[in-house]
Amino acid sequence: MPTITTRAVTLENLAALTQSGVHPLLARIYAARGIASDQQLATGLERLHPPQSMLNLTHMAVLLADAIGQKKKLLIIADYDADGATACAVGMRALRLMGAHMDYLVPNRFEYGYGLTPEIVQLAAREKTPDVIITVDNGIASVDGVAEANRLGIKVLITDHHLPGDMLPDAWCIINPNQHGCPFPSKNLAGVGVMFYLMLALRAVLRERGVANLPNLAHLLDLVALGTVADVVRLDENNRILVSQGLQRIRAGRAQPGLLALLRVAARDPARVGTYDMGFAVGPRLNAAGRLTDMSLGIECLVTDDAARAQEIAQELDALNRERRAIEADMQEAALAALEKTATATGYTVCLYDELWHQGVIGIVASRIKDKFHRPAVAFARGIAGEIKGSGRSIRGLHLRDALDLVSKRAPGLILKFGGHAAAAGLTLRENDFAQFQFLFEDVVRTLLSPADLEREIETDGSLPVKHATLESAHALRDGIWGQGFPEPRFSDPFEIVQQRVVGERHLKLRLRRDGKIFEGILFGHSEPLPEAIRAVYRFSINEYNGVTSTQLMVDHWEHL
Repeated sequence: MPTITTRAVTLENLAALTQSGVHPLLARIYAARGIASDQQLATGLERLHPPQSMLNLTHMAVLLADAIGQKKKLLIIADYDADGATACAVGMRALRLMGAHMDYLVPNRFEYGYGLTPEIVQLAAREKTPDVIITVDNGIASVDGVAEANRLGIKVLITDHHLPGDMLPDAWCIINPNQHGCPFPSKNLAGVGVMFYLMLALRAVLRERGVANLPNLAHLLDLVALGTVADVVRLDENNRILVSQGLQRIRAGRAQPGLLALLRVAARDPARVGTYDMGFAVGPRLNAAGRLTDMSLGIECLVTDDAARAQEIAQELDALNRERRAIEADMQEAALAALEKTATATGYTVCLYDELWHQGVIGIVASRIKDKFHRPAVAFARGIAGEIKGSGRSIRGLHLRDALDLVSKRAPGLILKFGGHAAAAGLTLRENDFAQFQFLFEDVVRTLLSPADLEREIETDGSLPVKHATLESAHALRDGIWGQGFPEPRFSDPFEIVQQRVVGERHLKLRLRRDGKIFEGILFGHSEPLPEAIRAVYRFSINEYNGVTSTQLMVDHWEHL
């Protein structure tokens, strides 16, 4: 049974926020997230960390400006997820407006795998004949790919945010806030954020050179917001500014045609869009292209200015996402069945391999298994030439990429390739080495975690005072910038169940009472009757139905009282 806890609130921070005029409910929520001043909640672009503080950024901007001036052929090579797609779209849109001769290429994950491999460089040389390759959301580990580009006489500019390995590629220039020696204060920029910063620096260089009619790059912040939220990077102050500015543009109807089309197929109102919509409605539809087919479709959706074409692609992406969900459901059922036959879930880790699994969906399955068992989880699918591809997700307390690095040091050559973040990582093994990896990964994680780390904890913001359970509060919560590292508020309170009925065959529609007040609620994915009294963990949200707007409790977890 998970333990329900309440986030600690620093009373000094709470007092400072309240005195500065922040609503008492929001002041308590922000104080529990380390906010000490209302200045930390300001979202003006002037509060962004300056581009000059990123290592090599100005130098790369100068190299790009020179290449544009010399009419060089530039080629973006993107990652095949939402972060890579939005980063590519930001680069394509901005560079074209700044006079560059541009094109892009995104590896098909099933043919070429991740990153700037020698094979994708050779494909780029054959089909696009670039003078300069610009990587977005990849490249920091592409030692062999950069070497191949150098051999072919192609310059490589690397823009990435993933953690570097022991050796950096011999690129023309590298920007990455996580590379050694980079003083940029925010280490949490997504790949799209790094690309946006490069475009800011390039615009400044071109302006100094007297170039006229330079674009207003704020027009691209909707894409930056989408990629940042979809990549689940930590929403530190700098990222919250980027996301907030992007959402403001979307709500004002000034988003790219493709993003508006994706919102329409997801039945989301752009005027009311929030981080939840970006992460759970738009992001998955965009990611579906890279998971099942080719992310070129997703990128085209984001770079086209033809609204009709954008809508057509968005509908294709929506269909792919439905297909992805069906595949995922089958894989998750198979994973749970496999775990029931073994003692795997009683260890510190869960590692699963099924030769029938879809390579593009294993990351989602790993995430679901991680959530269910509160264990670091890695799911593998068959790759090519006797290899298997793995995607892992981790729990708090375990840096997944570092754990894989330890495994690779204990058994050199076991992991053919790996990379990623603290919370998510990918790797490649030989199929015959799965059992050895499973054993060593379990052994390494046991040295890094304690039994207490494996106990599931549900963090909440405590009780929601009835006097603050208003539509005004619900709107304020919906409009907040919530996400990784700055979690959406959840509350915990006892309730009496007044009424309950099954809707949609598998959900419970609830009426609950607390302190004499009646609340409407919904519990998704549960159709069995609840007891008369429960303790609920819930989000306080807005329900809009038949033109009526009301508050609603989204119940995430419940316990008997």
